[in-house]
Amino acid sequence: MKSCFFKSFISILLVIPMSVFAELPWQHDQHTRYLALGDSLTAGYGADPVTNGYAHILYQGGTFDRPVNTLFANAAVPGVTSEDVLNFQLPQVHRFAPDVITMTVGGNDILAVLAGADPEQVLTTFGMNLFNILATLCQASPGTDVYLGNLYDISLPVPGTTELIQAYNMTVDMTVTLVAGMGCPVKVADVYTAFNGRSGLLNINRQGADMFEVHPTNAGYRVMADAFKQVIQ
Repeated sequence: MKSCFFKSFISILLVIPMSVFAELPWQHDQHTRYLALGDSLTAGYGADPVTNGYAHILYQGGTFDRPVNTLFANAAVPGVTSEDVLNFQLPQVHRFAPDVITMTVGGNDILAVLAGADPEQVLTTFGMNLFNILATLCQASPGTDVYLGNLYDISLPVPGTTELIQAYNMTVDMTVTLVAGMGCPVKVADVYTAFNGRSGLLNINRQGADMFEVHPTNAGYRVMADAFKQVIQ
């Protein structure tokens, strides 16, 4: 009985015109492809749940295209440095062939300074890695829109933290300017200014939080998303 059924089913498939199968309401090769790269901020670490991270907010809110017409991949990993992004995330970008990329990178480089690393050396290395990241993206994915978030003041009770963040953001701006001179426009989302003077945006402010908990709350991630939206739109 089963054998007769499957034979009949296959016979029906053979006589159905191929055009019927081609008339699907969606085609992945026509979707907008959105890729998120970087560290814990792009991964949504600290959000509850992580789908309240800024990258998911941009995707779910239809910032680049309607969600139903967007292929979204989040390749960000908490704890990675700029060197990790350069060596491990970038080699996979071409497989996804993104139309747009958002990224945060370098926060863990900065945390190394708080652990005793030399600030000048850390910022120099970060600048070199960031230049190579952006230049590689430009060459490997020409025509891809790249949006890079700078860093908010992490508000740690450690002297010199604010100045360190400002130096980091200056490094970001200078590096983006250098890459732009090569014909690779990258837009910076000014997260620093969006956070400046506002409270309740970081988990460090929550009762019982670790003194080094520098990740945003859900409200903070919404502010990050808004900073990206401003430069995107």
